[in-house]
Amino acid sequence: MRGYRTIKYSLFCCCYVFWVASSVLVAAGVYAKIAKEKDVIDTLTIDPALVLILIGSVMFFMNVFGCLGALRNATCLLRTFLGILLVILLLQIGVTVLGYIFSERVIQRTEQLMLRALVGYREDLDLENIIDFIQKKFQCCGVQAFTDWSLNAYFNCSETNPSLEACAVPFSCCTGLQSQTVMNTMCGYGVQRAEGSSAQEEVYTAGCLEQILRWSKHHLLLGGGLAGTLLLVEVCLVCLAAAQISRIQVEQQRVEQQKAESRQRRKESLWLPTVSPFPEPDANTSSYTLRQRAEAHRD
Repeated sequence: MRGYRTIKYSLFCCCYVFWVASSVLVAAGVYAKIAKEKDVIDTLTIDPALVLILIGSVMFFMNVFGCLGALRNATCLLRTFLGILLVILLLQIGVTVLGYIFSERVIQRTEQLMLRALVGYREDLDLENIIDFIQKKFQCCGVQAFTDWSLNAYFNCSETNPSLEACAVPFSCCTGLQSQTVMNTMCGYGVQRAEGSSAQEEVYTAGCLEQILRWSKHHLLLGGGLAGTLLLVEVCLVCLAAAQISRIQVEQQRVEQQKAESRQRRKESLWLPTVSPFPEPDANTSSYTLRQRAEAHRD
């Protein structure tokens, strides 16, 4: 009984923690979607706010099934929770394996998406913030080099470009941002016309794709540890849900067996005689005693 309660409340606590986390994700996604400027053109393939809402909603309903199923001992809810969790677990393993097998194609596809992101830099506020964060975090500029910003209509380095930002790069490429108390958003103006040595003094010249790959290789153990921890937690939830379902089924079978035995006893009690018969004489009873009993019965 103690083991049953341990499994039940362990599953409930884990599902409750993920339920709260999913609620936070949904709230953050809704807030980001509402706070986003209405006149901004979405150039991202998938809106980050919608991604947060979608992931948070799936986690929310999945963990609601887990919490209610654990508390109410509802096997149908627990089976639904277990099925969704297994699908997510298999998808994660499949994506990881395919990404490892087709790593070169993944890198090429990533490069194409990053170049598309440079083109739509000024068209989407979310995309602009993501690119600025990446360039400041990894100290990089562009995809392969800082001159990739010439693909953007605002930063295109040509004589016919009327933009004030022609031949410039975003301020997030500048090297002296951390030491500046007042941010200079014009620090990257005209950098694409400069030579390589002079450009290195003003902006980061390394491409972001190379910097991200280098960072991933250096932090491979950290990323593998986080992914392994997540998979371990999911496997533990699968085991807890399966064990809870098994315990509930065993208890239901025991209750049904007790009910069947009770019905069988009641059915047999209907055929018992109402008057007990005379006791059979044993071998030690004398014939004289038997005659006395017979005469007393006739009188």
